[in-house]
Amino acid sequence: MSTSESVVLDPGTGVVLDDELALSARDVEDEAYRKLLKRLAHQSVVKHFDAYADVDWDAPEMRIDPSDPRWELDAEDDALGATPWYRAQPQPVRAAIGLHMLASFMKIGLQFESVLKRGLLEYAFKLPNGAEEYRYVYHEVIEEAQHSLMFQEFVNRSGCDVPGLAGWQKLASRMVVRLGRVFPELFFLFVLGGEDPIDHVQRQMLRKRDDVHPLLRRISQIHVTEEARHLSFARLYLRRNVPRLGAVKKRMLQIRTPLILGQMSQQMMQPSPQIVARYGIPSAVLRAAYRDNPRHRQHTAEAVAKVRKLCEELDIVTPRTVKLWQAFHLWPQDEAAAA
Repeated sequence: MSTSESVVLDPGTGVVLDDELALSARDVEDEAYRKLLKRLAHQSVVKHFDAYADVDWDAPEMRIDPSDPRWELDAEDDALGATPWYRAQPQPVRAAIGLHMLASFMKIGLQFESVLKRGLLEYAFKLPNGAEEYRYVYHEVIEEAQHSLMFQEFVNRSGCDVPGLAGWQKLASRMVVRLGRVFPELFFLFVLGGEDPIDHVQRQMLRKRDDVHPLLRRISQIHVTEEARHLSFARLYLRRNVPRLGAVKKRMLQIRTPLILGQMSQQMMQPSPQIVARYGIPSAVLRAAYRDNPRHRQHTAEAVAKVRKLCEELDIVTPRTVKLWQAFHLWPQDEAAAA
């Protein structure tokens, strides 16, 4: 090509387009996908954390005192914390319940991350040589392992012997791991279903509360920083690959996604049966705080708002499946009333 010939660049990627071999929309999309993958991998190199080098576990201010009022549930943002029953408990009991719930959520979080890591390894196992995804996926596995170390260390130091997931959930997790190999699109929606609500709750806490315990603040800061990359990759993968699915798999996503999100969103927002039994939380209080509470339903919808909007963008939400989203309180109440 002579210097006098006109050169046309694709505005999105800067890739040269010529008349003889014009790039298709898919080619341009793939090039942008590869560039973003490289950016995410680079960020994992220049900005990453170690569970022990970057958290000063033994500093005096990091000590966990079960009666510390900073563990108390926030009346504004926590459904149980807003109930008269909880507010009527002695201060040490309120703090103990809050700490116990945090430890339970962290145990569930590290068990979820175990499923995530194994699913990512299943996904990476089948990738061909030269696949850009391979490097980033291993960066993410390493980062998730550091998160699990942080969460388990917090659980150990809390003094709360929490079981985490129920037995049937641990059994079902094996099927999720397999999705990383046989149906990665559904697997990455599972990833968003677990990570997006946690990310939302942690960001809300860091943004709105000044009295967060320094240990919880540090763990949350590290987690949201690295999870931003993990969530970006999951969304990037889905935006590129879901539109290329056939009709059968697309229909499976439309049905299964609200079921997964509905189950997972509540894992990080309600007390475990163990906590309910230990502190004698009455059924009427739980019903008022969660099942019959419009405010809690709205918080649930807000926690999954980003993944819901992505699903709308990818036609995973359809007029026929909106009712499923509403049934699990994953849809904004004002829009649900209009639907």
